[in-house]
Amino acid sequence: MVTPADVTYRPDYAIPPGETLRETLESTGMTQADLARRTSLSAKHINQIVQGVAPISPDTALALERVLGVPARFWLNLEANYQSRQTRLREGALSDEDTAWLRSPAFKELVKRGTIEATTDLVELRDRVLSFFGVAGQEAWKAVWDSPGASFRRSAAFQADPIATAAWLRLGELEASGVETPPFDKDMFQAALPAIRSIMVQDPEQFEPEMRRLCSESGVMLAIVDEVKGCRAHGAARWLPGGRALIELSLRGRWEDQFWFSFFHEAGHLLLHSRREVYVDDSESHGPEEDGADKFAASVLIPPDSENALLRIRTLDEARALALRLGIPPGIVVGRLQRERIFDYSVGNKLRRRFSLVA
Repeated sequence: MVTPADVTYRPDYAIPPGETLRETLESTGMTQADLARRTSLSAKHINQIVQGVAPISPDTALALERVLGVPARFWLNLEANYQSRQTRLREGALSDEDTAWLRSPAFKELVKRGTIEATTDLVELRDRVLSFFGVAGQEAWKAVWDSPGASFRRSAAFQADPIATAAWLRLGELEASGVETPPFDKDMFQAALPAIRSIMVQDPEQFEPEMRRLCSESGVMLAIVDEVKGCRAHGAARWLPGGRALIELSLRGRWEDQFWFSFFHEAGHLLLHSRREVYVDDSESHGPEEDGADKFAASVLIPPDSENALLRIRTLDEARALALRLGIPPGIVVGRLQRERIFDYSVGNKLRRRFSLVA
């Protein structure tokens, strides 16, 4: 049921500041001609302001303050609000394309999460969605998020649901915007990875703060953002202004082996690949850079000199023993054995932890 509080009042007209000026003149008994003489403006110009044809400039606002005793900022605020309302009225009509875009399940989910304030007014929803993305209009949204030149459009995750993926990426940006880090230091980040690997055996509430600290000190912001329905991304790596790097993880699937593989995969992108790209990874995208990041992650988790021992494993006890020797959770070994088809996907899952959102 829709209540009055759910409805945003949107008048289909805009009141020019000249209407307030006319009322002020009437209250003082001053005519437009009197005001023209006292402000050194032409009678025609004063009349145009009253009629809403001419705007109130800063000079005019100051003159009105001196003559009428009403602060200049009051007149300028009236003018700014009038112009803003005029613009909103011109933009008020929604096309069928606009309406279909706003009906995206991704936006409904953001409203449900409380990220975007709920409203039954589609025009108001459009304004809130655009503010969420930090763009002025839908064309600007397309230029930023759906441009053919956007590298991440190659990802199968983006192709599956571009709006959901864009929303998830934006959530990561917003989370990272509140984090202060130095510029990315490649050597420091490379040195931090073994330390991060060493805390994988801990529970999330223990490793997560330390993981964030080690990343932040290296100029890498870590955003852990629950997946937006329709977005298939496990992780993303990209560069933000100021030479800072961002790794975003979704916990999609919530298995620990997927979480850690995604983290080191994105770390590989930051260390090995171009700063001009945005990498969105979903386990389905392929190419030299994705393959390179896969190999990097695999080698960090299970070093190449342990590959033969891994491929000889046939029992869960052997999987536990290798994990203990490598200092990693047994779920990492089990997950790798499942991907290698040595274990069926139903085997060993009790050794694979499932994480809730840790941030």
